Amino acid sequence: MTLFRKSAIAAVALTALSVSSQAFAQKAGDIVGYLGVALIKPNASLSPLTTTSSVPAVTAGVTSQLNGATASIDSSTTVTLGALYMWTDNIATELTLGIPPTMTVDVGTPSPTATAPTHPAAATTKVLNPSLVAKYLFNAPKDTIRPYVGLGVTYTSFSDVTPNLNDPTVKTLAGTSASLSSAWAPIFNVGAIYNIDEKWSINGSISYVPLKTDVTFVGNAGVPISTTGTLTLNPWDFVVRVGYKF
Repeated sequence: MTLFRKSAIAAVALTALSVSSQAFAQKAGDIVGYLGVALIKPNASLSPLTTTSSVPAVTAGVTSQLNGATASIDSSTTVTLGALYMWTDNIATELTLGIPPTMTVDVGTPSPTATAPTHPAAATTKVLNPSLVAKYLFNAPKDTIRPYVGLGVTYTSFSDVTPNLNDPTVKTLAGTSASLSSAWAPIFNVGAIYNIDEKWSINGSISYVPLKTDVTFVGNAGVPISTTGTLTLNPWDFVVRVGYKF
């Protein structure tokens, strides 16, 4: 093999390697679809509950029993779908929707010896929270790793709110109905994209959502009673997804 042929082959190989390494992953105009799993870890708290009825003595008695009530919410996982649109090489918006997970709320009352919720699984509900987040991607489209920061909004709604009627206290408070109000909340998001090649990528992120919902229980304590309060969720969302660029 002549020196000229060896040089030509080497030049072609270097050119091919250069083109391969310059594959653009997320650039202006691209759409990336995502499928993955989200772990949702709420940091729950409950405001003082207020009970009303037509009988002042009943109102005072129920309110006294609920004084100092607390709430905790189990972690949950769900499948999440997303679509990312690149407006420029660095600025994008992402629409995300997950299969509604079931949220379980435990309710407790103050006790120096308590080691578990007084009313475990007091209520369950399904949570739907589509979100829209603006993201800024660091580095260049050709880079393998692209960290990002995001700021967005979510609209969270609750369906199938089901109180545990096997618990006598819960049945008294919410035997007629139970509801959680829908709410808007901001999303604070950080993460990184690992580009496997020009089409495929892995996206990992952490989000914090300062979220509150108004709680309304309607029950019967000899007379109809209504109990209201505010449930703070403030969840952290940990998400890992696989992406494909269309």
